[in-house]
Amino acid sequence: MSSQHITIREYARLTTEAVEASLDLAHVSPSAFDWLCDVSASFSRNGATLLQVEGRRALKWDSYVGVLETPCGTRLEILPKHHEQDDCLQKSRQLLRKLIQRALQLKPREASVTNLELFDAPLSEWVIGQFLGELDLLVKRGVRFDYQRIEEEQRFLRGQLNVVAQMRQPPGRQHHFPIRHDVFLPDRAENRLLKLALEQVAKSTQDAAHWRLASELRAMLAEVPASQQVSRDFRAWSRDRLMAHYQAIRPWCELILNQQMPIAVSGEWRGMSLLFPMEALFERYVEGWLRIHLAAGARLTAQASRHSLCQHDNSSMFRLEPDLLLENNQRTWVLDTKWKKLDGSDRLNKYGLSQADFYQLFAYGQKYLGGQGEMALIYPRSAQFQQPLKPFDFSPELRLWVLPFDLDADALTVGEAVDFARCLNLPTFALPRLA
Repeated sequence: MSSQHITIREYARLTTEAVEASLDLAHVSPSAFDWLCDVSASFSRNGATLLQVEGRRALKWDSYVGVLETPCGTRLEILPKHHEQDDCLQKSRQLLRKLIQRALQLKPREASVTNLELFDAPLSEWVIGQFLGELDLLVKRGVRFDYQRIEEEQRFLRGQLNVVAQMRQPPGRQHHFPIRHDVFLPDRAENRLLKLALEQVAKSTQDAAHWRLASELRAMLAEVPASQQVSRDFRAWSRDRLMAHYQAIRPWCELILNQQMPIAVSGEWRGMSLLFPMEALFERYVEGWLRIHLAAGARLTAQASRHSLCQHDNSSMFRLEPDLLLENNQRTWVLDTKWKKLDGSDRLNKYGLSQADFYQLFAYGQKYLGGQGEMALIYPRSAQFQQPLKPFDFSPELRLWVLPFDLDADALTVGEAVDFARCLNLPTFALPRLA
């Protein structure tokens, strides 16, 4: 099976025809094309859109980012469509890693001189490298063993004799002793999960250094069986102080075994699959940034679900769940994030704003703010959208701001007229006066 690595970005086109490769257009083999169509169909059955089929020879990717590996050996790396100039590939990879770290609360190891050359490695190799580095450190500090109760028959006594079973031995087998004893083994839920993740990493990596380190670690963990029940073993993962040195590797293990946000591709094929909805990554990143900058006394609630759009037959219907609810001193603000490029100069086309989003925010304003207060839509900052738009007034009492969030500089640009800015410890440069 020949392997092929293809790097594209959101909304790129994939085709079986011979084309000049770019981040927005790439050639895939017919087998990879057919498999992607099947995967897309399974996504559609679950109410999500992975890609759109354009004719019989072209596919258009949607807003999922990450890594997807096909059974024929094609590995797709999908990056955010955010940077348009200079080194788009490297900047997009850096941005995706930063978003994933914040969204999943990962703590990557500090880069050393020896692994700086892998700084621009694809997402899959970056995840593999972080996992292997943490596992190597854990093994050096010592793998946790535990006592396992063994019940067996032997011709010698060891541990505790099962007297009842011995009395029931048939004639001719009285010299076989049913015994119970404890064995000190590394067969724990945590180690089984690490072994399974290590096996997957060893099969998936295409980097020679990663493969060598994985092989060394497999030899060190040869006594540990791979997990057969992933969900159950994660539930059994101990968090006591004796297992404190295991906590740093758990998020990376969950990431590889598809137990966190990444969408696992169903079916028999279990290649490297780490797909993230870009909208959710952006939302979680903004949420994490806001929590860091909250002023004293301010509270931030994600996915609040206190109100519904209407009542029907004595029950609520159509629950309203804004992305973020900011509260301080008996005042409330509704904040919503949208992963979409705006053009601040294109007034004719409403700057690229969606009318459906405004209907949604209007409903939030009525139910959560009682028709009085401020709300905000937060979009990624770009060359075409660098300053907040002038406010949108639903009424003299209800106002909506459209604000840019700079993912490179980690800054939310708000104006002094934006009331909720007082709830955030923002530097003065992030508070320009609106014209």
